[in-house]
Amino acid sequence: MKTKEEISKKINALIEKNNDAYKGFKNAAENAESSQLKSYLLQQSSERKSFATTLSSSLHAYNPDFKIDTDGSVTGSIHRSWMDFKSALSMDDDESILEECIRGDKASVEEYKEFLQKYPSTSDDIKRTIEGQLQNVKNTLNSVERLEDLH
Repeated sequence: MKTKEEISKKINALIEKNNDAYKGFKNAAENAESSQLKSYLLQQSSERKSFATTLSSSLHAYNPDFKIDTDGSVTGSIHRSWMDFKSALSMDDDESILEECIRGDKASVEEYKEFLQKYPSTSDDIKRTIEGQLQNVKNTLNSVERLEDLH
């Protein structure tokens, strides 16, 4: 049985991942050329911010004494810098942005799945939240992959 502290840390990692995604999608929107892509990326950014807020609320209800980190991770910051660099060198900026969004979403899917596999005894509220967010990320990933196919 996993401890409450261990489960809380993993939920916090998902919060960080969503904060990274929020910042990443926002950054990608700033670098995108297509107005439709910009709009889509900003919508995704907003959704990921909402995911982080929802997970934070669930974590606080589950473990009120746990200090939640809402800043995002160093890895996410490095990834955003890489996206800026890659975008600056790319001949087709929107395509490279979509590739990075796909890569980031695939990593998110794996983290959500890992949580559900490793922590099946977590509260039903947290489990439902994570399952719902996982499905949304999968849907987003499918949409982004379809957009990439258009280029």
